[in-house]
Parts: sequence; C-alpha cells; structure tokens
Amino acid sequence: MKQKYAVVVFLVLIGASGLTSFKSYTATEQLVEDDMSKALALALAEQKSDVISADTIQVFNSYLQMEALRGRAVLAVDTRKGFYLHPQVSAATILSLSDQRPSMILWSLALLWGIFCLYRYRRSLAMGLYGGLALHEGRFVDAKGHIVKLTPLQQQLMEMLWRSPSHQLSKAEICDALWPKKEDASETLYALICRLKPIIEQHSDLKIEADRGKSYGLTIR
Repeated sequence: MKQKYAVVVFLVLIGASGLTSFKSYTATEQLVEDDMSKALALALAEQKSDVISADTIQVFNSYLQMEALRGRAVLAVDTRKGFYLHPQVSAATILSLSDQRPSMILWSLALLWGIFCLYRYRRSLAMGLYGGLALHEGRFVDAKGHIVKLTPLQQQLMEMLWRSPSHQLSKAEICDALWPKKEDASETLYALICRLKPIIEQHSDLKIEADRGKSYGLTIR
C-alpha cells in the first residue's frame, strides 16, 4: 500500500473515532438534561417554591432516574434571562456516562494501524538502504525518512545509477539516456553532476565519483 493511502486510512479511523465519541457524548448529554429538567420540575412542584434549600437538593436527587447523577448534578440560579433554577452537571460526568467503547475501539485500531505502517515503512527503508539512502515509491529518502528533493533530470540520473548492479554507468550510457538527440552532452552532464553531488553528500554517505571522465558511479564515503 502506498504511503499516502496508509495516511488516509489512519486519518479516517481517527475521524471516525472522534465522530463516534462526539455522537455518544451529545446523545448522553441530551438524556442527562432531560432527566435533570424533569427531576427539577417534580422537585419544585412538590416543594411549591423556587427557593433552593437542602430539602430541594435532596428531593431533586430522589427524582433523578439516572443513578449516576445523584450527588453529582447541582442546582444553580441563572439570572441572565430571569431568575430561575438551572440544573447542571460537569462535562466529565457526561463523558463518564456516555458509551465511549466504540470510539476507543476505533482509536485503538488507528493506533495499531499507525504502528504497523511505521514498522513497514522503516522496514522497507532498512531493506533498501545503500549508503544511508533508499529509493522508496519512486522517491529518494534518507535514513530518517526525509525526501531528498531532486529535479527531474537529477532524479532520472540517480535512478539510473541506483538501479545499475554496480551503481556505475559510462558517460555514453548516461548521455544517450538523458539527451538522446544531443551530439555531445559532456558539458551538460558535467554541470548536472556538479549540482547533484552536494545534494547526495548532504543527505547520505554516498558520493558520485568519476573514472577519468569515462564513467560515473555511486560509492560509499
């Protein structure tokens, strides 16, 4: 599987986990609000007063259908839109009451998938490393997994040298492949090599060596 698809799967799992968690939380929040509102209405009807007292809280708790809310829900006075009692509970309490198991399963799958993809990526790098460089999915990467940025011609030349069994090619082979219609591409090849050398040496333990101007090869420093 290509790296970008692995990332997409990981992000989908993370997104699904977050969405599932949010849906469970909001559904539980609505149930909690309904239960508290109903318990408050019954408590006030029984007390026949809107004054909060110890008895009010005790009656309010007794009318709560969700046992987990008893002793955790509170009554507060809200004066922003008038003077009235307002039951409230912390977000942590709602979260503890909501069913987060599906979300945790998805999160665990995302974590396991991420670990698996990282393992495969590092393993593929380790198997293809030469002088601290690897050709991975058509791109050259260093030992840390960072992409080495190359121009199209630099990429093509590096791939030719990389795929050669000896990591070495004659000047004629390179020129014929890169500039087939050019009679003498020696100067163009020399300029290309000069620009490519520092990039390769910066990201790896490799260097490009010339054999009396007749061939070029990758060697480990």
